[in-house]
Amino acid sequence: MPRLLRTLRLDPSDTLVFPRAAEPGEWAVPGGFCFWDDTPETLTGKRQQAFRGGFLGLSSFGWSTLVEVTEATAAERDAALTALADHIRAAYGAPDDAAARGAAEEELRFAESLCDQPPGTVLALTRRNEAGEVREAFRTLHRRETPHRDFGALPVFAIAEIEEDGPEERPDLTRISRS
Repeated sequence: MPRLLRTLRLDPSDTLVFPRAAEPGEWAVPGGFCFWDDTPETLTGKRQQAFRGGFLGLSSFGWSTLVEVTEATAAERDAALTALADHIRAAYGAPDDAAARGAAEEELRFAESLCDQPPGTVLALTRRNEAGEVREAFRTLHRRETPHRDFGALPVFAIAEIEEDGPEERPDLTRISRS
């Protein structure tokens, strides 16, 4: 059974920081292609936040900070592929259906390559411009297995691996939500 990414929302922050937030439970892809015509250094506000850390939901075409590895049926995969191909044709001007479907297939295959984790694994991404090239780094987060007595004081997830070299970014969420 194929595995795909599905959007996940743990709190309402996505609705504040992105131009449009994906609904929880949508099939998703990294969506870096949405920024091909942008100059990353000049992005600001909510679009910049989508660039820096958003996965593209395939129903609303909104953004999600987190996605979860989930098993999908062949029919669900095909529906996700069709939705993405239609979006690429309509929003990005693919010259024909075959070109749109080819681009969508490539993006969906990339998303599937991130699903080599067990179902339920949560992924986050960081996208940045480095020496004129866009770099994406993916983090996997796993549910904590150690029981605790004070659940309110601990995060639900623990970071299992991270590949980031740059300085830590701390966006001003209040300012971003107004842009």
